[in-house]
Amino acid sequence: MERKSYPSDLNDEEWSILEPNIPLAKSGGRPRTVDMREVMNAIFYVLRSGCSWDMLPHDFPPKGTVFEYFNEWRKSGEWERINQILREALHREDGRETTPSAGSVDSQSVKTTEKGANVALTVAKRSKDANVTSLLTPMAYC
Repeated sequence: MERKSYPSDLNDEEWSILEPNIPLAKSGGRPRTVDMREVMNAIFYVLRSGCSWDMLPHDFPPKGTVFEYFNEWRKSGEWERINQILREALHREDGRETTPSAGSVDSQSVKTTEKGANVALTVAKRSKDANVTSLLTPMAYC
C-alpha cells in the first residue's frame, strides 16, 4: 500500500543524490529489511515538523527503528559526512571552491572574556556609587 506523501519527503532526484551516501548495513546478523528511503523520509519529517519521535505517523517505519538509525548516524559522524559530501557537490555545481573560504561570527555567538566580564561585574557589585565611567576604565587596560 502506498502512502500519501508529506512535504518533507524526498523527491526522486533528491533520493538519487542521497541514496549512494547512506551507510551500508552492518556485516553479520540479519540483513536490512527496512526501506531506507522511508527511514530518511521519517527522519526529515521529525526534523522539519519538530514533533517528538513518539508522534511519528504510523505510515512510516517504526519509531524505534527510525530513531536508532538517526542516533547511530549522529554519534558516528555519518550525518556530518553526508552533509559535507552534499555541500561540496553543491559548491562544485555552482563553480565555487569545495571548502568554505569565509566564516561569520556575530556578537550573540561570541562570549566575552572571563577576565573582562568578571572585572566589570565585580566593580559594579562592590561599589555602591559605581558609574559607567568607572566600569569602563578597568576594561580599557585589559
